[in-house]
Amino acid sequence: MTTYTSASARSLAQRLAPIARSARAYYALTKPRVVSLIVFTAVIGMFLAVPGMVPPFVLMTATAGIALVAGAAAAVNCLVEQGIDARMQRTRWRPLPRGELTALQTLVFSGAIGGAGLWLLAQYVNALTMWLTLATFVGYAIVYTVILKPATPQNIVIGGASGAMPPVLGWAAVTGEVSIEATLLFLIIFAWTPPHFWSLALYRTEEYARAGVPMLPVTHGQQYTRLQVLLYTLILFAVALLPFATGMSGWLYLAAALALGVAFLAYAVRIYVAYSDQLARRTFRFSITYLAALFAALLVDHYLAR
Repeated sequence: MTTYTSASARSLAQRLAPIARSARAYYALTKPRVVSLIVFTAVIGMFLAVPGMVPPFVLMTATAGIALVAGAAAAVNCLVEQGIDARMQRTRWRPLPRGELTALQTLVFSGAIGGAGLWLLAQYVNALTMWLTLATFVGYAIVYTVILKPATPQNIVIGGASGAMPPVLGWAAVTGEVSIEATLLFLIIFAWTPPHFWSLALYRTEEYARAGVPMLPVTHGQQYTRLQVLLYTLILFAVALLPFATGMSGWLYLAAALALGVAFLAYAVRIYVAYSDQLARRTFRFSITYLAALFAALLVDHYLAR
């Protein structure tokens, strides 16, 4: 009996293994680490939009809808850039370069989850959020991925508008409008995007060059890019103070913004005066921590300090 049960379990595991591999491949298409930051900032936008708590149903449906559309945009990005991904060390593990999924499977998957996300937003949230999310999808999957990225070293700056939209989507999901406060959240991420991505591009310059992607250090050199990282970090430092300057946040947020901004500036200054790939890698990783901590500080300030 035990032998029969063990054999049955092994047989079931063998039958389920291909399904599990496919599920992991589809999940990887959505770039879950990127989407998690998108969802996080969108949810923060929802909570900042109201003095009390976000209605649970709106929170769940808006979060699910935004996450699904963001995952669909990431899948389209993987589809369009599969040739580039295959030539770059940091992306060659993705499902399409490895042959785990086909282009048709990726396209169908993206359409299915993207359509489901837009339907959720239109049906249970509001039309404004649905249209803004659709515009964000087009901005990232089409304008940035297809048009800007292979054409200009300013791809990150211009395309950063779509990446800065999540808190605006969250705000619109709760209020049905886009306010000045939501625009400030947009500006923070918009200013954060260049130093974040150019820090990555600095220590991946050779890979981008081999892949034929005109990132700034490829077209203008590392010295110029290091200067741009510093300048945009200075801009970010100033922009991050706007929520306090406009009365959107209080002293707790100001303290966090100053501390995080000084730390980011210290990285940027060191990149400019004493560059190393290891330092650029640490700066890139810190930039993610910076954004998450800054938005968390906004949330804590919103509920506890005012």
